[in-house]
Amino acid sequence: MQTMTYRIADILLDWYSREGRDLPWRRTRDPYRIWLSEVILQQTRVAQGTEYYLRFVGRFPDVRSLASASEDEVLKLWQGLGYYSRARNLHAAARQVVDDFGGRFPTTFAGVRSLRGVGDYTAAAVCSAAYSLPYAAVDGNVYRVLSRLFDIAEPIDTASGRRLFAELARSQLDERDPGRYNQAIMDFGALRCTPSPPRCGECPFGDRCLALAAGTVVSRPVKQGRTQLRDRWFHYLHITSGGRTLLCRRSGRDIWQGLYEFPLLETPEAADFGALLRMPRFAELLGDAPWRLLGSMPVARHQLSHQTIHAVFHRIETPSLTPAAEALAVPTGTLGDYAVPRLIDRYLMSCQR
Repeated sequence: MQTMTYRIADILLDWYSREGRDLPWRRTRDPYRIWLSEVILQQTRVAQGTEYYLRFVGRFPDVRSLASASEDEVLKLWQGLGYYSRARNLHAAARQVVDDFGGRFPTTFAGVRSLRGVGDYTAAAVCSAAYSLPYAAVDGNVYRVLSRLFDIAEPIDTASGRRLFAELARSQLDERDPGRYNQAIMDFGALRCTPSPPRCGECPFGDRCLALAAGTVVSRPVKQGRTQLRDRWFHYLHITSGGRTLLCRRSGRDIWQGLYEFPLLETPEAADFGALLRMPRFAELLGDAPWRLLGSMPVARHQLSHQTIHAVFHRIETPSLTPAAEALAVPTGTLGDYAVPRLIDRYLMSCQR
């Protein structure tokens, strides 16, 4: 790695004073609200995350109100954001603040880092913005900016790469105002030093960027490995009887843990309805009662970070429900009260048209 003879903080902060985004969590030093925004914004666009942030703050204005809520309520409010483990961790961490810190948000890096679901990045972001502690927050935007400015070929998804970038980020941190500096470099990555295409023509580092000089901008940052996508085939049985509908709550360590869905039959590959009839689970759900298939609706594939879901909804009507032990027969009119995956929500919206 080549070294620079200047620090980037002054240029970044000057740019940020003119072009930085005015976001609601940047108008407060409340660590709870800053932490809430950081959790929501993981893997989420700022425009969408802002809506959810305002919704959460309106319902849970402080950490105690969040801690006292039920998990179902938190998941319902989170519905549509994806990565639901974030919501479960958020809820568990709020209860941890109440139980372990007397309801006062921790004021040290170690204390914030000890919260459920909080890593080095989030702890640094909260501590720098809320308490002006000198910790550099390193997220995807920061990796991209630093790897280009310093033309670093070290992969960011290796232990050595993470250490290198953490040290570099610390060396560049403006300790006079670490919170503002962290916000500036993250905004710069989001608004100017973008993945593709980068806006090099508008960059205040144009004559100093080592990757631009070397012609390697588009190949920075470097990633060593790529996650393999997994295909899954979901067959949902939308079973109704009179004014009731069967729902199941997902458990275990699979996707969408804690959310509700229709009874699910998963197959290792695409399968027709006849194949489902031969599965023991089908008979377990419907028992000996007569039933009729009202229709089958395949939906567009649902893409998750590492999985592609191919789903078909089969709408079945029966005069009586004999649900399996883990299924719930709920009033059909209350389906909207349950936190469901986005895939289910889209299907229910299509049924209302």
